[in-house]
Amino acid sequence: MIALGCDHGGINLKTAVMKYLDDRKLEYKDFGCYTDESVDYPIYAYKVAKAVANKECELGILCCGTGIGISIAANKVKGIRAAVVSNEFGAEMTRRHNNANILCMGGRVTSEEDAVKFAHIFLTTPFSADEERHTRRVQMVSDIENGVFSAE
Repeated sequence: MIALGCDHGGINLKTAVMKYLDDRKLEYKDFGCYTDESVDYPIYAYKVAKAVANKECELGILCCGTGIGISIAANKVKGIRAAVVSNEFGAEMTRRHNNANILCMGGRVTSEEDAVKFAHIFLTTPFSADEERHTRRVQMVSDIENGVFSAE
């Protein structure tokens, strides 16, 4: 199941991604928001991030005006690797090399067509777990988060 969330600046992208998921009969949970009235993005970032961190949902997609604020908020939840993408290569590499579990996009900087492309790439690209260097690096990020990282 995919967790979806947005603020007012990203509702157009969330709606486009929902249509994509519906067309492919992929399950998702919509954590809001539901209108274009101004709301606070950390609320929706937190809801989606908690659902992913708690394994209620496998992956998440968050949208705000730029994708930046909502990604910063989501990344405050332990276990989350939320990444803002602005092109197809980024959408692929954020999964393949970084094992990101939340895709973030901006409704004021990304077209609905591109958002659907990025979502498709993100959702269908596996992590390169067989390449030891990527697994090692993702573990290092987790170690930083857990306060046990040493750069020595």
